[in-house]
Amino acid sequence: MSTSTPSAAGDERIKERSRLRNALVRPELGGICGTVLVFTFFLLTAADSGMFSPTGFLNWGTVSAQFAIIAVGACLLMIAGEFDLSVGSMIGFAGMSIAILGVTFGLPIWLAIVITFVLCTLIGGLSGYIVVKTGLPSFIVTLAFLFILRGFTIFLPQLIERKTIIGGISDAAEGDWLAPLFGGKVLNGLFVWLGDAGLIETFSRGSRQGQPVVDGVPMLVIWALLLIIFGHILLTRTRFGNWIFAAGGDAEAARNSGVPVDRVKILMFMFTAFCATVFATCQVMEFGSAGADRGLLKEFEAIIAVVIGGALLTGGYGSVIGAALGALIFGVVQQGLFFAGVESSLFRVFLGVILLMAVILNTYIRRLITGEK
Repeated sequence: MSTSTPSAAGDERIKERSRLRNALVRPELGGICGTVLVFTFFLLTAADSGMFSPTGFLNWGTVSAQFAIIAVGACLLMIAGEFDLSVGSMIGFAGMSIAILGVTFGLPIWLAIVITFVLCTLIGGLSGYIVVKTGLPSFIVTLAFLFILRGFTIFLPQLIERKTIIGGISDAAEGDWLAPLFGGKVLNGLFVWLGDAGLIETFSRGSRQGQPVVDGVPMLVIWALLLIIFGHILLTRTRFGNWIFAAGGDAEAARNSGVPVDRVKILMFMFTAFCATVFATCQVMEFGSAGADRGLLKEFEAIIAVVIGGALLTGGYGSVIGAALGALIFGVVQQGLFFAGVESSLFRVFLGVILLMAVILNTYIRRLITGEK
């Protein structure tokens, strides 16, 4: 009489364990848990305050989109094994560049925007080039660029305009073909229809009586969605995405396998600068001015959003979707505390707790799966 042993392929327990392992090893796990926790908290404490009304959605959605734009670039760069601490200064520098070129020098706003994008992207490439050619830590190199860019952002407007805030951008952008791609709104007709149908709130008095309170989706939100989609596809569906993971996981092994590690890292520095410039352009178009203090601490907020989203500080592991969830948590907490009537200074405390929980969770799960001690 012969006995048969079930094969591993047919063992349902192994299949279930494999599914569980795949779920736990996903870098988005921390971001998903944090998002559920945050939304549950504010649904219980701020649901009646209008936080989840169309206006409330717009408030925290716009703030989350701001964080997401810079978090996408920071995420890809961190997965490639590097940091960029000059992101905040780049935002201030880019905004001031547009203002000086477009207002002070009188160039068309579209040309000022294009020149600024080219300039800032090249600066990002320069910092990346210095990192890969000298072997210096990106922390040190980009810290130097943080001070260099912030110094120019303060010095140039003082030299040219004798002030650190330059306005008049809205007037200069009037009729410009490129400016609405950063400062305009889309789906205006849809929101007018929703207002007429009584599905969203409208103004009850004044010159805007009958018009919807929310009259469109800001282009800042559209840019955030586009960059998230682009970054996710690049990272998960292309060979270049594999190169990014390889460059951050084990650069020497990646080089031996034919991966152009230096080029990958330089391009990621350039993309991070590009994202910062998108943020800056949307910001100056919204406010109609550029200030020397814009972008302060944004580099740390971007890194925090990425870490909350599951990326490792050591590189080689992370997710753009996770970074987007981290940015969402950031925006919801920042605005939600106001709706919940909580002291706004507790925002940093709340954020720190979420950051610590996400890091501990990601580290524990990674060690559980890999067997590390």
